[in-house]
Amino acid sequence: MKVGQGYDVHALDVPGSASAIRLGGTDIPFDRAIIAHSDGDVLIHALCDAILGALAIGDIGSHFPDSDAAYTGIDSRKLLVNVAERARSMGYIVANADTTVIAERPKLAPFVEQIRAVLATDLAVDPGCVSVKATTTERLGFIGRGEGIAAQAIVLLRPSS
Repeated sequence: MKVGQGYDVHALDVPGSASAIRLGGTDIPFDRAIIAHSDGDVLIHALCDAILGALAIGDIGSHFPDSDAAYTGIDSRKLLVNVAERARSMGYIVANADTTVIAERPKLAPFVEQIRAVLATDLAVDPGCVSVKATTTERLGFIGRGEGIAAQAIVLLRPSS
């Protein structure tokens, strides 16, 4: 078995700059945009890094560099599917993924089950293998001031056979 952890953070644009953000492959109504090269899905980026780390094959930036125009605005679900396929090609599947989004807003509770289902689909695992949580920083730091959003993930990979 292999364990990996991942973390991602992105800045948020000014209020009124958007009508939704993408988290865990799900569009969440929000008045701010995530500033990023891709779709800025911090949850999926952290999850990709956790899987790549468990496999000891680098990080999301080394596999999908922001210097490559092919990844400009890309749907991060495509990256997650690619990473899950790499894990399977190396003989591993996700046994468990535990993720946390760190943000003051938006409130994610109404979307957690949908996000779990999306991530489970992209990882080709049962939704019971995927945990999605959200927390705030109690208005402390750049996240607490609404300047950014972050996510962290930890995964346990098991041999596929």
